[in-house]
Amino acid sequence: MKLSCVAAQPRPLFLSMSVNEPGPSGRTPEDAEDIRLMGLASTGDMAAFEALVERHQRLVVGTVARMLGTNSDAEDIAQQVFVRVWKNAKRYEPRAKFTTWLLKITRNLVFNELRRRARHPAVPLQSETEEEERPLKDETAVPPDATLLEHELQEAVDAAIAQLPEAQRMAVILRRYEELSYEEIAEALDQSVSAVKSLLFRARTELRESLKRYLSS
Repeated sequence: MKLSCVAAQPRPLFLSMSVNEPGPSGRTPEDAEDIRLMGLASTGDMAAFEALVERHQRLVVGTVARMLGTNSDAEDIAQQVFVRVWKNAKRYEPRAKFTTWLLKITRNLVFNELRRRARHPAVPLQSETEEEERPLKDETAVPPDATLLEHELQEAVDAAIAQLPEAQRMAVILRRYEELSYEEIAEALDQSVSAVKSLLFRARTELRESLKRYLSS
């Protein structure tokens, strides 16, 4: 099983939802295909499992990378997610969307990794020489163009999101980047819809405060 990291694409800071209309059964064709593939995977069909990985690795790797703030460990954690999917395929029951179940596994492993990092923080070393050799800002330089400013804003948004508490952070990531509904986020986080709305409200308040110098310009 080989996963490839997917670079995050810039999105508007506060994104509105797009609608994915379900069919008469209440499931979208994508949901039905996930359920079909999981049924095959539960019998040991490796090709069906690999098809599931292909369909959802962007969701998993992207969510993990944004939660951890780096791509360095995202692929390893994502592989652990799909290993758990394979091992637990026979226990999967399609009462909710497959992606909801997948995101619950992702959430558990990411939260475990965040707590492990909190217990064993890695402090990067920086020599005095490196600090001294850092180039001084050229005050006479040409002002940055719109592309550079957009890149700077995106980095500021990512950094602000990374400072949020883990539940708020994941709610924002699933809403902003994956465009999940409140109900889907609630299921993935094992929270009520009202709790998710509260998480997002608090997160947006903190993000606006962190990014006020960009929002007011």
